[in-house]
Amino acid sequence: MTSDDERHVLSIQSHVVYGYCGNKCATFPLQLLGFEVDVINSVQFSNHTGYKVVKGEILNDNHLGQLMEGLAGNDLDHYSHLLTGYVASSSFLKKISQLVPILKEKNPNLIYVCDPVLGDNGKTYVPEELIEIYKTEVIPLVDIVTPNQFELELLTNENIETTEDVKRAIEKLHGLGPKIVAITSIELNNKLQSFISNKQDDMIITMDIPKIPTNYTGSGDLFAALFLAHSHIQQDLKTALEKTINSLHSVLLRTHEFRSKFANASSVQKAKTKELRLIQSKADIENPPSKLKAQYLNVK
Repeated sequence: MTSDDERHVLSIQSHVVYGYCGNKCATFPLQLLGFEVDVINSVQFSNHTGYKVVKGEILNDNHLGQLMEGLAGNDLDHYSHLLTGYVASSSFLKKISQLVPILKEKNPNLIYVCDPVLGDNGKTYVPEELIEIYKTEVIPLVDIVTPNQFELELLTNENIETTEDVKRAIEKLHGLGPKIVAITSIELNNKLQSFISNKQDDMIITMDIPKIPTNYTGSGDLFAALFLAHSHIQQDLKTALEKTINSLHSVLLRTHEFRSKFANASSVQKAKTKELRLIQSKADIENPPSKLKAQYLNVK
């Protein structure tokens, strides 16, 4: 790879015209951290599904295939990283699994970071058949996987209530293929934590996350993009996790403070006030605070 290709991401996930989730969440932070970003949209929606009206289209395998053919025809499909997120079509997801070996043939050192967007808080928001496709066709190709608690449970068939459950689920997920498992958040004993595990180590890294009393659409997408960047830039995963969580928490805190000014807003206005304050958080993305610290958890 040439030096120009050392930080070049192909990001395949959702797109919204208004607001921040999917590619709209990933592109700006990655660019701020020095990455070129090429985007392919798995869906194109007017806004995220937290609004009362959503219009747009779901793309299929033919759309993805045509775009990749165009890139390959011009020898433009050289990437350091592949990042995938929300996919709503089983044919589109299967096409991604076919694409990974092609991209890795172009660059054997390519890192595939997969955010297996299936659902959250006990509720799925993709077709159920995607779960099995992730398990059998996608996850085995992944280098870094970034599920939330619910997605980890779906992918491993584990019910997570204790730290021992987390360890067991992480081991199962490693068994499917990924070298690094980065769990965005898990709630244990009324405490929110993130976990990182490298398949080659006998240690798990954990980090407490101060709770913010609202869920914000796009936070998982932002985690995946930030962790991709910092796991590439930093020398160790502990530092990568600390920088990821500190930036993410700063964005969420700024968003929460902004939202609190609109207590009497209408439902549409409330959805607008919950959009991530990404642009306003530019400094915290470029130079993450160092308030929150991670620690090692010996698993043996």
